[in-house]
Amino acid sequence: MPDTALKAQTADRVRSVAAMLEEEIVLGWLLPRERLVEEELAERLGVKRHVVREALAELERVGLVERIPNRGAVVRLLDPAEVRQIYSVREVLETLAAEQIPLPIAPDVLGPLRALQQLHAEAVAAGDARGAFRANIRFHETLFRACGNPHLVELIQGLAQKVHGARSITAASPEHLALARDEHAAMVEALAAGDRGRLVALCRQHLGPSRDAYIAAVETRFARRP
Repeated sequence: MPDTALKAQTADRVRSVAAMLEEEIVLGWLLPRERLVEEELAERLGVKRHVVREALAELERVGLVERIPNRGAVVRLLDPAEVRQIYSVREVLETLAAEQIPLPIAPDVLGPLRALQQLHAEAVAAGDARGAFRANIRFHETLFRACGNPHLVELIQGLAQKVHGARSITAASPEHLALARDEHAAMVEALAAGDRGRLVALCRQHLGPSRDAYIAAVETRFARRP
């Protein structure tokens, strides 16, 4: 195989492994402070060890993984203060995007949003946490892209990824999945009705459950003892 094709194949595998591990962190299948052993992951995922190493480096770059001396790579435990700070910025940016979406909403924007909301609802009904996670990402990307400001969308996506680990308490919870499903449906209806105030309020409200559940869990389960 030519070098360029081999490099492209390796890059695809790295992205695939990084995405899979990111999902497992978000869904709470890989827990904060859990060791990420390259040999074990390579065997489980059926890839070469160097692919896992590069995938972990990518997750370290976005803040989901950290390397600890004498322990190696572990799932990063996000500090509650950092989570609060990032979510406060997310609230500003995401409500700003909601305020900039042109109304009345264009049919070619509303249609895909309805389809993604339905896809998310079907995954929730089926108990498919991974499918719900993927549909949720696509729903919000489509929603915020409607604001027409790609720079704002890039900032929103980057900050959301930084705190993906904070969703590990709620991303696979039936209760929280149902809440997210209902809020997505309400966002779509607010757009369809041209109710910007309702849409902005829903975008703000939507951030709270994962943030608050993660902070409570960290302060209860992972608090440092004297």
